[in-house]
Amino acid sequence: MKSIVHTPWSIQDATTLYGIHNWGSPYFTIADDGNVNIIAPAINDNPPSQVSLVDVISGLRERGLEMPVQLRIENLLDHRISCLNIAFADAIKTLDYKSHYRGVFPIKVNQQHHVIEEISHFGGHYNHGLEAGSKAELIIALSHITDNDAYIICNGYKDSEFIDLGLHAIKLGVKCFFVIETPSELPIIIERSRELGVKPLLGVRLKLASKVDGHWSDDSGDRSIFGLNTMQLMRLIEQLTESKLLDCLQLLHFHLGSQLPNIRNIRSGMLEACRYYIELVQEGVPLQYIDLGGGLAVDYDGSQSNNTHSMNYSLNEYCVDIVESIIEALEPHNIPHPVIITESGRATVAYSSVLLFNILDVSHFDPQPLPEHLSASQHELVHNLFDVLAAVHATINAELTEEKTIHKGHRLQENHNDAIHYRDEIRELFRRGQISLRDRGLGENIFLHIMHQIVKLLPTLDRIPAELERLGEELADIYYGNFSVFQSLPDAWAIDQIFPIMPIHRLNEAPTREAIIADLTCDCDGKIDHFIGDDGVRNTLPLHSLVPNEDYYLGVFLVGAYQETLGDLHNLFGDTNVASIRINPDNSFDVVTELEGDSISDVLSYVEYKPDVMKRRFRDVAEKAVKSGKITVAERRKILNDFAASLQGYTYYEE
Repeated sequence: MKSIVHTPWSIQDATTLYGIHNWGSPYFTIADDGNVNIIAPAINDNPPSQVSLVDVISGLRERGLEMPVQLRIENLLDHRISCLNIAFADAIKTLDYKSHYRGVFPIKVNQQHHVIEEISHFGGHYNHGLEAGSKAELIIALSHITDNDAYIICNGYKDSEFIDLGLHAIKLGVKCFFVIETPSELPIIIERSRELGVKPLLGVRLKLASKVDGHWSDDSGDRSIFGLNTMQLMRLIEQLTESKLLDCLQLLHFHLGSQLPNIRNIRSGMLEACRYYIELVQEGVPLQYIDLGGGLAVDYDGSQSNNTHSMNYSLNEYCVDIVESIIEALEPHNIPHPVIITESGRATVAYSSVLLFNILDVSHFDPQPLPEHLSASQHELVHNLFDVLAAVHATINAELTEEKTIHKGHRLQENHNDAIHYRDEIRELFRRGQISLRDRGLGENIFLHIMHQIVKLLPTLDRIPAELERLGEELADIYYGNFSVFQSLPDAWAIDQIFPIMPIHRLNEAPTREAIIADLTCDCDGKIDHFIGDDGVRNTLPLHSLVPNEDYYLGVFLVGAYQETLGDLHNLFGDTNVASIRINPDNSFDVVTELEGDSISDVLSYVEYKPDVMKRRFRDVAEKAVKSGKITVAERRKILNDFAASLQGYTYYEE
């Protein structure tokens, strides 16, 4: 449906409409030409610089990478690592904290090689480490951490092979901590450390009583599936004492959740963890490290609130509150300040990735022109609908005179009810064969006219009747995007995660349509119908009308955490093309890495098909067609060549 926007239009209007200044600062902005620009903030000796996403797409397409593309921006990843470490350093200096900070990145948040490579490379400036929750992730960590002052934190379930790898790392001088999450892990660690003659570095994960808000609340509280309760913790200390390994227990770990929107929850969890820390030290446990896990949030909707998709605190406030909480809890007991560790994954990588895709088609729900008068041959119910439309027009004209707004609302509600009644009657008669297809089509068209006229009047009402509140959404266009929600935005489908979505160009033009986004899959869940707007979450997205023979691009922002790893093969749409860029000080960019997405052959092999066997079977079908005279030998060759070429093609729409 048509969008209701004011004119004249400005870049500031676009900025406000899509909220980019709230969720995108300081990394994304709208330039004067109407394009979305990526901003690489100043870091070290490099001044700030920026490039247009449209220019990036042009550069990628010239290199043969078609839409959709997962774009990674190295500068933003570097800046997030820098900001996190600097914010903690500032808090430590300001509050005169007597120890230091070490960050570790949880590999599970984004396991892609280029991402881990960049974190390890740039993070080396800050001794930034890695967290591993499986043997495969530990292999990644061991092959990327070359700095003995950076930590490797081992979480998750650990078998003998896992433990041996970590013990070998310790022998090589790596600070590799085993965080005990279940009582059954300790006997294996003790046995393997004795066998290899290496003393382990141990941590223990607490199951805090503190409960947090939001989707990830199951990570906290008594029913959390992770960590040791108080009784298990005390038994662990007894076992370590008996084994003469109590001196190995140096780290206390807790994790309240992946996205913690409320700073008060963080502070509450910190205070409870500090009480454990104090009591354990007084029991003789030589703790030196406190690991807060993850939780540093990302403000996806830009509302700066405590709702699930936001955060009501800044990075600086987060760091200050943590440092301050430890000081206030420990100093009265003369306990030395521990090394602070956080496993901030989401906040590190979310901003650095953008999903880019083009729009392939649009379904409009706009009415067609109507005749001025209906003929007597038209069905009575069609005439009734036409009378309702006339009544709506009368309500519009009444707005210009003395009719009060409240009466207008009642009138529109009545018009809406009548229109639905007559439309449904027409549909029922059509099912019974008592009304013609042409009359049904005319009735549906009149109904659409009525609905659109009512929607236009809704903004003039002081109070919108409940049944009419979502009428505009029911008339919204469907823009078909060249991507898969299930592959590229699985959290949008699985947990109703809201990501910022907007056009990346033509923003110097007022958007004229309201739409939802559908993907390429044959699934009713393959859509996005919740968007970030200037006044919160909305159910339609303002977009521009398509221009013939011109691409229209949308970007989904802040998708660097979890999405690539969790994506699935619904309808056998595979991994998208991937490009990593680095923005230069002169506002140019380098394509550092380009990876072609899955071919059809690739995804078929994932589900146990053998492309060579499939080609042979199809060849047999074609050969039979030749023998039966359905096709010629030349046609057979063309068909088989096309089949083979398709196997190597992109799983997404190709021009």
